[in-house]
Amino acid sequence: MLQSAGWQGFSGGEFMRAYAAEKGLFDPSQTLHHDATVYGDDFDRQVDLDIRQKVQTQEHWIIESWLAGFMSQNVPGVFKVLMTCSNDALRIDRLVNRDHISIAEAKQHIHERKMKNEVKWRRLYAAEWQEFVVQTGRATADDPIDFWRPDLYDKVIDTYSTNQEDALQVVLDAIQKK
Repeated sequence: MLQSAGWQGFSGGEFMRAYAAEKGLFDPSQTLHHDATVYGDDFDRQVDLDIRQKVQTQEHWIIESWLAGFMSQNVPGVFKVLMTCSNDALRIDRLVNRDHISIAEAKQHIHERKMKNEVKWRRLYAAEWQEFVVQTGRATADDPIDFWRPDLYDKVIDTYSTNQEDALQVVLDAIQKK
């Protein structure tokens, strides 16, 4: 569907999982998604900055990754969508069903993965936070680094109350209004 409409898609998660499996950084038979600490800093930065380069130089990309919205800050013509889920029980249920794990394992995994990723990315992208967000006046130097601040995005969609089809329509409608 995307290609017939002239768009290309890139999933950062799929790309990173394939890379990690190829390099033996995690067991690909594990259903749980690994955290960003399995990659070296240089590789992580290269992938994320390549995303920024892509949206700066090419059009008609739909890029899905944890940091795509942050990496697209201040790039003209980019529509940034933050997908959230306000209901922790639903987030846990999705993981339990996708990965066939217990509720306790899902809770622990969600918490640990998010914390590990945030610690790494805050360290790696502190300079970019200053450049993309603080220097543009959207945050102060004293504000904590928060890559998923709703005000950094053009549209925020809560997947607790919005299914995939409706989310797509919300985005298409918002793009047409711009």
